[in-house]
Amino acid sequence: MKTITLLITGLLLVACASKPPEAISKVPQDNPSLTRVRMDIDAYIGAEVRWGGEISQVENKADRTWIEIVRQDLRKNGRPVTGGKSDGRFIASFDRFLDPVVYEVGRPLTVVGTIESRVNRAIGDYDYQFPVVVVEGSFLWKKREPLPPPAYPPPWWYYDPWYHPYHHRHY
Repeated sequence: MKTITLLITGLLLVACASKPPEAISKVPQDNPSLTRVRMDIDAYIGAEVRWGGEISQVENKADRTWIEIVRQDLRKNGRPVTGGKSDGRFIASFDRFLDPVVYEVGRPLTVVGTIESRVNRAIGDYDYQFPVVVVEGSFLWKKREPLPPPAYPPPWWYYDPWYHPYHHRHY
């Protein structure tokens, strides 16, 4: 009986495991970090990467769209760990028009592609070198909405040692 229970539990855990979306499932064998690439971008031209992060700017050109991304670490399923640390920015180059309303600033995006070139652009007054990645596959993630506040006060029979009515007042 224990064996059957363990087997069913294991199957349920495997079924719940999060797989990356098909478009970004390909992870290059040598997926260089952005820090390493930015030290000598020209040496990495032609290298395949799977990078992601938060969109910081969308620029539509006549024949393509450049999306500037603040790179962040990726989870196993390829989703960027937003709100965390970043090791720089890169430009994802798409060969088509992308609507800036859909690809809005702050939304997580993961891309798979090849480093094509580098470009110098300003971030404020700072001159920054961006690696440009020609996108072969991408996945635009939904923004995670914050959880709603708990419905306090709790019922009379429930005791929450961390609840204090003054902590949840909205002014």
